[in-house]
Amino acid sequence: MIEYLSINGLGVIGDAAVELDPGFTVVTGETGAGKTMVVTALNLLLGARADAGAVRHGASRATVEAGFLLDAGHAAVGIASDAGAVLDEEAPDRGPGTDADAVPEPDGGAPAGGRGDVALVVTRSVGAAGSSGRSRASAGGRGVPVALLGELGEHLVAVHGQTDQLRLKSPAAQRHALDSFAGPELAETLTAYQRDFEAWRRAAAELEEITSNEQDRAREAENLQRSLEEIDDAAVREGEDEEVRALIQRLENVEELRAASLGAHTHLAGGDAADAVEIPSAEALIEAARQSLLQAPGQDDELTGLSQRLAEVGILLADASADLAGYAARLDDDAASDLDSAQSRLAELTRLMRLYGPELSDVIRWAETHRPRLEALQGDSGRIEELTAEVTRLEQRVLSGASELTRLRTAGAVTLSGLVSDELHALSMPDATFHATVTAGGQPGPHGADEVRLLLQPHAGAEPRPLGKGASGGELSRVMLALEVVLAATDPVPTFVFDEVDAGVGGEAAVQIGRRLARLARHVQVIVVTHLPQVAAFADRHLKVTKNSDGDAGFTTSDVATLEGEERVGELARMLAGRADSGSARDHARELLEASHA
Repeated sequence: MIEYLSINGLGVIGDAAVELDPGFTVVTGETGAGKTMVVTALNLLLGARADAGAVRHGASRATVEAGFLLDAGHAAVGIASDAGAVLDEEAPDRGPGTDADAVPEPDGGAPAGGRGDVALVVTRSVGAAGSSGRSRASAGGRGVPVALLGELGEHLVAVHGQTDQLRLKSPAAQRHALDSFAGPELAETLTAYQRDFEAWRRAAAELEEITSNEQDRAREAENLQRSLEEIDDAAVREGEDEEVRALIQRLENVEELRAASLGAHTHLAGGDAADAVEIPSAEALIEAARQSLLQAPGQDDELTGLSQRLAEVGILLADASADLAGYAARLDDDAASDLDSAQSRLAELTRLMRLYGPELSDVIRWAETHRPRLEALQGDSGRIEELTAEVTRLEQRVLSGASELTRLRTAGAVTLSGLVSDELHALSMPDATFHATVTAGGQPGPHGADEVRLLLQPHAGAEPRPLGKGASGGELSRVMLALEVVLAATDPVPTFVFDEVDAGVGGEAAVQIGRRLARLARHVQVIVVTHLPQVAAFADRHLKVTKNSDGDAGFTTSDVATLEGEERVGELARMLAGRADSGSARDHARELLEASHA
């Protein structure tokens, strides 16, 4: 619901801010006072095209702001959050005299327009004609495209004006309204149908892909088979290329490595007796040093410790000597053939990495990833048979579900048509008939195979025509009021705005309009611009737009004020008799208020 509305520099309104109740709010005032600017302001907030000519004379910009209170799960909250809007999860203070508990309750229901738990502020500004300022929009303090306001508006406010009926104008919206009205049985059937339809669509798409690309898939399978066999035959291991490079480097320097290892071994183990140069053994020297320490007299702890350390060094030298001897032995005379094998292996690994990944790990992962694809391609013939049977089975379920949707929608359409027609008769349209039609036979889609249309037959003998093409602006507003009253409990948006829904009626018909607006306000917030006191008397909150002209200053300003008590009686008297101070008119105004709230 809208918690407050602020208007600055729009038309005749210089600066006005009003708080709004959850229930029924009426806006009145003399002709030309600027009542329609309230609707214009709301339309701007809903993403309507900006008119620079609507900016107040002398102002550089017109700015409109509204605060919305919404349930955390409301669709508009998700849209605003995705756009980066800042949302206040603690609803702000609504101010005095705005207790939601005071709103009349529908039979067996909760108060209409209860407090939301998320606050969203939406603003729109329009630059004056000739200025460089452009239209700007924001949601939750974040600048957004104007188109986003339109997307938010579809979930926040429904405006029904003399020339603009924004709600239920699209076939999809009309179908959704009928489906909501038809009740839970249709909702369950639609959910099951959509599940079957999606499964049918996926299976049919897969079957089409397999059968229409059979040759391409066969070629793909052949190429995959060849590639996977190549990788499997190579039996690559992760990191093997680094091992092979190290082996190649060792084999390319085999003579130098052998000489270095044997030289080191000679220094540790001593020269062979046949060597021309006698080299003492490092192991023997260490052992001799240890024996010298052991022959020292007495028991010296420090020398004993050093002796033990020399023994450990001797063991390490013996191990190193043995390892060097083994290393030299492995560098045999077949090193040339081993080098050829290692270089060939490295070339094979490099080729695989060039084809399937920069690293051997990528080659292994490529094989793991594509092996299931090959299995799927090789099973095409069996999969085609399986999918053909699945598509046939699901198609029958989809057709059966679409037929059931048609049956439920048709039954709901008959009931909806009757209820809305009854409402129209009470709204001074005695010859009008409302028709909700369901035409089946189309191709099954996500919502069935039906075309839903909402039509109006203005009088007997006339052809039913789409809403908006067979009625005047005032009549169309009444049609939408009748429809919204019937749909209120099943397909509401938080706020409804009616601009002069009572045009062309009076007397008892006006009373019936007021009564139905009050009934609608049990479920949603209702804002109405009206000239009729019979309608205004039913409101929970009465706003008056007053025009103030200053001839000397050369401008006109309109103010918006909340009326209570005798001020409201005076406004109703003015609407009844043209004079707020008429005693009989004031008495009549009090009667209207008493009767409407009885």
